Amino acid sequence: MGQTQQTEKNDEEIDVKALQDMYKKFIMDCPSGILFLHEFKRFFGIAPTGEVSDYAECMFRAFDRNGDNTIDFLEFVAALNLVFRGDLEHKLRWSFKVYDKDSNGYVDRSELRSIIDSIYRIKKGTKKDMDETQLSVDEVVDRILQAVDTDGDGHINLDEFIKGAQQDPWVLNMLKLDMNPYGWVLEQRRKSAYF
Repeated sequence: MGQTQQTEKNDEEIDVKALQDMYKKFIMDCPSGILFLHEFKRFFGIAPTGEVSDYAECMFRAFDRNGDNTIDFLEFVAALNLVFRGDLEHKLRWSFKVYDKDSNGYVDRSELRSIIDSIYRIKKGTKKDMDETQLSVDEVVDRILQAVDTDGDGHINLDEFIKGAQQDPWVLNMLKLDMNPYGWVLEQRRKSAYF
């Protein structure tokens, strides 16, 4: 009782034992208390290159709250808390960080295209949600920019990103993989021998 936390819109639970196991693994793999990108990939059992690797790099960058190219255990726990229990706006804020690769405060066409392309490649590799009538990456990027870039400057700022995703179910659906990294984390956790 009191040992588990229900996730928002998910039947899966993360319990204290799982968190303790992650901490033990974190400390065993990273006795210095910090996790570098290559260790982050190894921690989740991800190959150094490929579609999932590209996505993992974006997630790593978003988890690295202080921008020092490492993740300490507090950043790790904060990220997992967001992934498993965060509300829609917090997940959108986190998602924006994933898209804003250069951390300049807005998402431009090339950043948007890069992430959408990674999402498509991951989905194609898993055959998940892929069908013959799917829009191309460029068509998706154009449609998102048209729906979200309210001032028409070719960039999406955080406010536009959040409002656009909240107001347009299609945009929200297109961002779902990044919006809800819960499924990605669980999938990598299941594949990894570490958990």
